[in-house]
Amino acid sequence: MNKNKYLAEFIGTALLLAVVTGSGIMGDVLAGNNNAVALLGNSIATGAALYVLISSLMPISGAHFNPVVSLVDWANKKLKTSELIIYFICQFLGAIFGVMLCHFIFALPILQESTNPRSGINFYFSEMISTLVLLSVIYFGIKNDKKQIPMLVALTVTAGYWFTSSTFFANPAVTIARSLTDTFVGIQSADVIPFIIAQFIAAFIFIVITKSKSKK
Repeated sequence: MNKNKYLAEFIGTALLLAVVTGSGIMGDVLAGNNNAVALLGNSIATGAALYVLISSLMPISGAHFNPVVSLVDWANKKLKTSELIIYFICQFLGAIFGVMLCHFIFALPILQESTNPRSGINFYFSEMISTLVLLSVIYFGIKNDKKQIPMLVALTVTAGYWFTSSTFFANPAVTIARSLTDTFVGIQSADVIPFIIAQFIAAFIFIVITKSKSKK
């Protein structure tokens, strides 16, 4: 068993969520309740972190940091079922740890529950579109030039914060972790399941489309 790739998924996802949460907190405080400025800081920091993390950890684990990305790899036989399960565990635990670590850094209560509503069919549909966009960018990026993946994903997520109503979660591990922070980036628990369902529906649609295309 290559433990390094599982550790990379845990650390990468944890650091990603620490950046997402921390930049959200910092942006919100410094912006003085100006959500546009807070979101700008949040999106830029997230994109920068993604570029660094993917560039650094892609050679070790593939730098998924996202269960739907791992699911697509599993469907394409790039991951065994046992590896997929461990990736899932590392991603979910890493995401939660990253949020808690951020709370500690900012001297906030470690355990929180978000009260930030992101409810409505438009939000859930936004998550389905977000996930399809992310998976498509990765798919075509790998086909055309794998070295461009870090930049492509980073820029897609940065832009996604702004062109989607849901602010481009596109990640079940991120969704659960962000329900555990009552800060700028949080999502109330009632919206977690619909978000995750939308994300996995997008993943299954993507798998079906790409599988059928590869058979032609």
